[in-house]
Amino acid sequence: MADTLTAVRIDKWLWAARFFKTRSLATDAVEGGRVQINGLRVKPAKDVKPGDRVEVSIGDMHWELVVEGLSEKRGPATEARKLYAETEASQARRQKALEERHLRVEPAAELQGRPTKRDRRSMDRWRQG
Repeated sequence: MADTLTAVRIDKWLWAARFFKTRSLATDAVEGGRVQINGLRVKPAKDVKPGDRVEVSIGDMHWELVVEGLSEKRGPATEARKLYAETEASQARRQKALEERHLRVEPAAELQGRPTKRDRRSMDRWRQG
C-alpha cells in the first residue's frame, strides 16, 4: 500500500483490492457498468481517491465500499483488505443473499445422469406441443 499516491485508476484499484483476478476482467466490469463511483457509471481510466464510494456487482453479489487506501500493485489478501471498508448495509445484504443461496434446492439435484431415449422423446413432445 503506497502512501504517496493521491489517486489510482479504478480498474487498477479493483485488481489490487482483489475483486477481480485480472486487470482486464476489472476493465470489462467497469466498461459493462457493473462498477460505479459515487453513484455514477465511469470508465476504466477514472481515478479513485480515499473517501470515494464504490459499488461493485459480480454475478449476484453486490458490494458497497468506501475507499480507504490506494495501491497500484496487487499484494497479499491481508493488504488488499486494508484498501476498503464495506458498509454495514452491504454486509447485511450479502449475508442474507448467502443464507438464501444455501437454502435453495439445486434444480438439477433430482436428475440422474443423461436423459434416456424415453425421457428425450417426452421432452421433445413437451417442446413441440
